[in-house]
Order: sequence, then C-alpha cells, then structure tokens
Amino acid sequence: MEKIGIYPGTFDPITYGHIDVVKRSFKIVNKLIIGVANDHSKECLFSDEERVSIIKNALFKDLKFKSKDIKVLSFNTLTTTFCSKHKATIIFRGLRAVSDFEYEFQLAGMNRKLNSKIETVFLMSDPDNQVISSKFVKEIAKLNGKINNFVTKTTETAVKKKYD
Repeated sequence: MEKIGIYPGTFDPITYGHIDVVKRSFKIVNKLIIGVANDHSKECLFSDEERVSIIKNALFKDLKFKSKDIKVLSFNTLTTTFCSKHKATIIFRGLRAVSDFEYEFQLAGMNRKLNSKIETVFLMSDPDNQVISSKFVKEIAKLNGKINNFVTKTTETAVKKKYD
C-alpha cells in the first residue's frame, strides 16, 4: 500500500539537517513529496524554482536518492490543501531544539483543525545536524566561510554563486 508524506518548508537552502529528516521519513512512508513553500512572509535568497532545482540536485545528483520515491514541488496553498491534492496523510516536520517545538506544536494543532485526517509527525535530525540551519548557512557563506559540512556540493555551489 502506498503511504505518502509531505515534508513542507522553505528550504532556503536545503541542508544536511533537512536531508536527515528526508531519510528518516522513509521509515514511515514509501513516497515523499518535498513541498517547497512559497512563503511571502519570508525573504528567501532563492526563488521557488531555484529551491526546487537545488533540492533535486542535492538529492538526486549528489546523494543518489531514488527519484521514483521523492517528488519536489513548490506550492502556495495551505499545507493541508497541498496534502489533500497529493493524497498525503502525513506531514513531516523537523525539530532541532526545544525552541522549535512551541511553534511547530501550534502549527500541527491548526493543521489538525483544518484536516483531521492528516497527521503531523515530528522527526529529530541526527544530533550532528541539529545545529544546522539555512539561516546560518547563508550567513557563513556571505562572510566567505566554509559551508561544505552543512550542505551538499551542488548546494554549496549555488549558495556561493549568490554571494559572488
């Protein structure tokens, strides 16, 4: 039976922390859609199209994930609407620290009120990846620091290109 999950986020850019959540999600689902949110309240370094491309390069080119198991799509609707459209019954959310929990808990509660058939599952990334955030990756890159321990090769190239 096909079990479909959605992992939504801005992924600006995708990091090894995000990728760890992707890997862990396959213990629960056999199909995953990475939903690249077009969040107008956040100022992103990359456009939606660029983020989709960066994620595909990171997963399929750099890390050799199976493209038949993962779709990468942008969306600008409610996450629950996006889930219903793609027949997903699980929303994956990554947690790095306790400080993430309050916001994520409220978001999960609202999503449940919007569609009680969709469950939210919180996944912790590996402790080595818990400190990684897209925000810090961009800050380090902007100041000419090394980001290769936080992102894949093609992602590193894309980020550095933005700051050259």
